[in-house]
Amino acid sequence: MQQSEIALQVKDTPVEIPETASRKVDISIVIPAMNEQESLPILYERIAAQLQQLGKKFEIIFIDDGSTDNTFGVMKKLHLEYPDIVRVVRFRRNYGKTPALVAGFSRSQGEVVFTMDADLQDDPQEIPRYLEKLDEGYDLVTGWKFPRLDPISKTFPSRIFNGLVNKMTGVQLHDINCGFKAYRHEVIEDEYLKLYGDFHRFVPVIAETRGFRVAEIKVKHHPRQFGSSKFGARRFAQGFIDLINIVFLKTYLRRPLRLFAALGFWSFILGFIVDVIVVLRRFFFMHEPIHEQPLLFVGIVLMIFGVQFVLAGLQSEMIRYYAFQRGEEYSIRQELGTEAAK
Repeated sequence: MQQSEIALQVKDTPVEIPETASRKVDISIVIPAMNEQESLPILYERIAAQLQQLGKKFEIIFIDDGSTDNTFGVMKKLHLEYPDIVRVVRFRRNYGKTPALVAGFSRSQGEVVFTMDADLQDDPQEIPRYLEKLDEGYDLVTGWKFPRLDPISKTFPSRIFNGLVNKMTGVQLHDINCGFKAYRHEVIEDEYLKLYGDFHRFVPVIAETRGFRVAEIKVKHHPRQFGSSKFGARRFAQGFIDLINIVFLKTYLRRPLRLFAALGFWSFILGFIVDVIVVLRRFFFMHEPIHEQPLLFVGIVLMIFGVQFVLAGLQSEMIRYYAFQRGEEYSIRQELGTEAAK
């Protein structure tokens, strides 16, 4: 497909978020994309061929996450060719994968919702295996790219991260970062599935905490054909911070006193011991006035202020969690295919 064939003029128009959907489909596929103009037509053809072979009624929801190439033009062309199937959401700028998935989830109508990456590394031929696993009674099925055909710069950090997730959350998955997942619609409808920041990768952990059954299957993985990977050291660091956040929410959200009491107790004890040492030095060793010993103030700070800094951060995160609103995570420039959903 030539660039000139898919170039389209786009007019910015205000849109409203659709409310309730009247048209039901069997499968919704949510695909976030950033600068993936070459991959999208091929991906659509592969998905459509597979789902038509299964005899499933489906929709594909593309989210343009601030692309700087002609990705939106390709999406719009697909929507014009297949208006009953393809829906498009365009962000004003790059917000990240989690807000893109939230936008797609809120518009999905299928009984089963798939998420896929737009880079052609996920194979739509695996869709029947996901459906079979869901039929076994699972609520969420996530993929395990095996063998994974990525450079070691991606596979090695990913292996470390997956090991940390397994140990810290207790959810045993080989590939928590795999974007190829299948959800029963009730999973994404759960009001406590609150996705912000970069929490998309931890949906299996959150779902398992909520009591949903989670399974993992090996899936084919293909090397990237076009464009470049968005993975980097920054994303790895952000993922580790989010992991700590998830562990806190999973472990202490309903029992915060168990964490706060422990922090407060040990902080107070450490400060108390420091000040006892200061007093003993004053009377038995140095005979200096207590107020002239800097360690006295170190102990006071430990007892009073140290734990306050920690609690302020954790309490702020809890407030953020409960005050979360889906619509505030992104700003939409343009949206196509909303008429059929109204």
